[in-house]
Amino acid sequence: MISLINSFLSYLLLMAIIVIVGGAAITLGITLRKHKNLQEEKTMAVEAGEKSE
Repeated sequence: MISLINSFLSYLLLMAIIVIVGGAAITLGITLRKHKNLQEEKTMAVEAGEKSE
């Protein structure tokens, strides 16, 4: 019976680690994409300013 509980806790810990790593990856990806979008908007604004002159 103890081995069953031990096995269950082991898989529970593994699942928690996978969820934490996945959450960190998603957060990092969203942050990097937002940063890239801001850079692209600044580049487009500069290019639009050069074309209007």
